[in-house]
Amino acid sequence: FSQMFSLIFLLLFLQLYLLVTCQDGRDCYSQMEQSFYKDGDIEIAAFLHIYTYDVPRIERSFSKYRRFRWFQSKNYQYALALVFAIEEINKNPYLLPNMTLGFGLYNVMHSHMTVMENPFIWLGGMEKHVPNYTCRKQSKSVAVISESSIAVQMGTLLELYKIPQLTLGPFEPLLSDSGQFPSLYQMAPKDTSLARGMASLMLHFGWTWVGLAISDLPKGIQFMSDLKAEMQKNGICVDFVELIPATVESLSSFQNSAHIQILKSSANVVILFCVTESLIGASFQSWWKLMMWKVWVTTSQWDFASSEVPFLLNSFHGTFIFSHHHAEISGFKNFLQTANPSKYPEDSYLSKFWSLAFNCSVTGASCKTLQNCPLNASLESLPPHHFDMTMSDGSYNIYNAVYAVAHSVHEMLLQEVEMQPVNNGAKVAFSPWQLHPFLKNLQFTNPAGDLVNLNQKRNLEAEYDILNFWNFPYGFGRKVKVGWFSPYISHGITEIPHSVCSVSCSPGFRKTPLEGKPACCFDCTPCPGNEISNQTDMEQCVNCPDLQYVNTERDQCFHKKVTFLSFEDPLGMTLDCTALCFSMLTVVFLVKANNLCLSYILLIALTFCFLCSLLFIGHPNTTTCVLQQTKFGVAFTAAVSTILAKTITVLLAFKVTAPGRRMRHWLISGVPKSIIPICSLIQLALCAIWLGTSPPFIDTDAHSEQCHIILVCNKGSVTAFYCVLGYLGSLALVSFTVAFLARNLPDTFNEAKFLTFSMLVFCSVWVTFLPVYHSTKGKVMVAVEVFSILASSMGLLGCIFVPKCYIILFRPEKNALKGFRDRIVSKETDVLKNSS
Repeated sequence: FSQMFSLIFLLLFLQLYLLVTCQDGRDCYSQMEQSFYKDGDIEIAAFLHIYTYDVPRIERSFSKYRRFRWFQSKNYQYALALVFAIEEINKNPYLLPNMTLGFGLYNVMHSHMTVMENPFIWLGGMEKHVPNYTCRKQSKSVAVISESSIAVQMGTLLELYKIPQLTLGPFEPLLSDSGQFPSLYQMAPKDTSLARGMASLMLHFGWTWVGLAISDLPKGIQFMSDLKAEMQKNGICVDFVELIPATVESLSSFQNSAHIQILKSSANVVILFCVTESLIGASFQSWWKLMMWKVWVTTSQWDFASSEVPFLLNSFHGTFIFSHHHAEISGFKNFLQTANPSKYPEDSYLSKFWSLAFNCSVTGASCKTLQNCPLNASLESLPPHHFDMTMSDGSYNIYNAVYAVAHSVHEMLLQEVEMQPVNNGAKVAFSPWQLHPFLKNLQFTNPAGDLVNLNQKRNLEAEYDILNFWNFPYGFGRKVKVGWFSPYISHGITEIPHSVCSVSCSPGFRKTPLEGKPACCFDCTPCPGNEISNQTDMEQCVNCPDLQYVNTERDQCFHKKVTFLSFEDPLGMTLDCTALCFSMLTVVFLVKANNLCLSYILLIALTFCFLCSLLFIGHPNTTTCVLQQTKFGVAFTAAVSTILAKTITVLLAFKVTAPGRRMRHWLISGVPKSIIPICSLIQLALCAIWLGTSPPFIDTDAHSEQCHIILVCNKGSVTAFYCVLGYLGSLALVSFTVAFLARNLPDTFNEAKFLTFSMLVFCSVWVTFLPVYHSTKGKVMVAVEVFSILASSMGLLGCIFVPKCYIILFRPEKNALKGFRDRIVSKETDVLKNSS
């Protein structure tokens, strides 16, 4: 009961104290709201350090009794960038159509005791922070934007609810740990090249004796380590190092020690790196005299040019500032020119800043009414050290953060609409954690044309604009771009002396060690065959896959194109026209002569020989592959066996003339004609065995031509192919031998000489075919086979039938019976004269 009584007494005392102090009205600024809210279908909560206040020790839990200290005009530009981006998105009909984007803006302090006060109020939806409890029925906030300096404390809290948190920068390596902060996304680029850029600036001016003032946060310690390494590499020495505290509690002890250290230092150049802007500003205001005649090199994260203390501007005249390079946002400057308390009456921060900047009086119960303000008051009319109209790095990152949230929500809603197209016009409801899959791999181009990438693994290093601060004449306070640094472009000496034993092997070559020489000495050998090397100084070349070929430089592999001997190719078209023309010519040669039946059979066989060459041209398929060799073998076997039958008939006609002899009976009965079906059946049997055991099939040839994959007909059994070809060759050799024996017979009714010459041409073509066929590849191999078919067919047609056509067309008297008898009498008379 005593503990309960004490608790009740304490609560009554605090309420009485609150009532008395509120009626006192001692500080109207302290009664202003600490938030700026705009309703929307979905909202973004932003926590920024806009102003600082003192917290009495007894009154730490009552925010309305805190005494206002100073206003951060640079940080308030962050808030205006937030408002500008949201208004721009709400006007965009292509981004989040039929949906409005709102926000809630809250002030936070860089103090361990108060930094989590407003985040608890925002989560609970109440004026008093009660952890893990909310008074709101349903929150419309989908993401949080905050500074990197408070992201660790807030990230731990927001991770309990899986709420996406986007930080405006600067980039913190600690926050990139996805295991510890899986719901946090950094909008600022990496500053890993900042140390190299500052060292390059020192080298450019020949500054080799410098001092360092670095933040004591882990990022500052890491930057100091990187900077010292770069300086040592380039012969730059460090006189002193001062660590700047990150919290208000440890600020006072730092001021005295830094005062003495910088006062004693003979270094006239000081590199200043601080993450928390407010503390460095508060620190330097107390010992500003030390900055006189010093050259400062700093970053845009701390901007002394926004200080409200005028003498700091003169102290920092000539300072070099490394600022992230980014494009200009169209319309932002005009937005700042028109921003005023009458346009945004609900913005208590703007009212507070307006009253301080233009010396207005604040009245009214809510301390929002401004009086006695200049008529032409605007942000543009303020000097740059009070408010800078140029968009800062943080404002640019907040602008991108708002667009990142909008794009991710837009993509998520599109996906949900595709999955559930019918929603009867109802708003699509979702939780903040559902945005993570879209934010993790988000990449978009902002309205300024810059690429924004939230994937931390693909986050590029920052490029910097080097600004020089001018304060002449006094109070001018302008920053002028005097240089630019990019980690992707070499700086300094443009031509470096070389001292190497062998020049590096470029892509397309490999290193070949020289016998008896050190490893640094080698020859560059081009990659052989279908091998490439796509890097410098490769020890071995790499083979391209079978379906790819190497380019001329031998540093890339390209996919091969499928090809074959087509009718559209010049070579295929020529062979095709030749085959068709000679097949039609063969049909025309219906010659009436001796052995008329055999002549017709030969002409028909030659016609099929010409036509079978067409099977080798065009896109191969299973049918054409089978018919190619079988039709070729059977057609030529019929033609050659017909020639053999004609030769045997002529031979028997002159050698076997005695009546009653059996061979004369065979001649009369037409037995030689049976050679044709017998020889053809043997060839058909060989083809049947071939097709039954290992028939031809479609195959690809990826090695004959470098850039192409050739479709060809694989013969299946090579042995069967050469058996068919060998049998045809043996039959041709027999025909040639028989015709050769009959070459000296009387030539009045004898065509033995023509048959002999035709078979000589036939055998010569196919004897030549074998070595040429095996020495070619791809489409040329097919063309050689087609050419051999056409050449041998033309040889048979020309040698046998052209002489007959010549007699019929130009010497018809030799084809008449009277002319025949006159030639016999003339020859007998010549014989008698010679004998006498």
